[in-house]
Amino acid sequence: MKFFVDSSAWTALFNPTDKYFAQARQAMQSIAGKEVDFITTDYVLDETLTNLQSGYRHDVAENFGVWVLSQANVQIERITEMIWDEAWAMFQQYDDKDFSFTDCTSFVVMQRLKLLEVFGFDHHFEQMKFRLWPRER
Repeated sequence: MKFFVDSSAWTALFNPTDKYFAQARQAMQSIAGKEVDFITTDYVLDETLTNLQSGYRHDVAENFGVWVLSQANVQIERITEMIWDEAWAMFQQYDDKDFSFTDCTSFVVMQRLKLLEVFGFDHHFEQMKFRLWPRER
């Protein structure tokens, strides 16, 4: 099983004041012991570190960074110039949406890797026809 992981999920897992904290923790517990690969990007990690530091605490952001970089089942895709250019074109194309540029880089990476499932809570992924996990009940 493979999931792309958005900053909304990473942030929720590490910030107990996040509105999705319980849902994120429960989702992770539901897959404990299963073979799961998590794919994310350096831009998503940047966004997560910033969210945790500014929205919660620096030490938690730092702990997240140390933890995520040590996980064997977390693959970090680097945003290359080619991905950046595709994301920029997408960002310009969808001026009717409020996608962040980081969202666009994530969409491009997911399309390139043929990923459909996203561990996250950002509805923008659904607008691009990706499936959020965990799904709302």
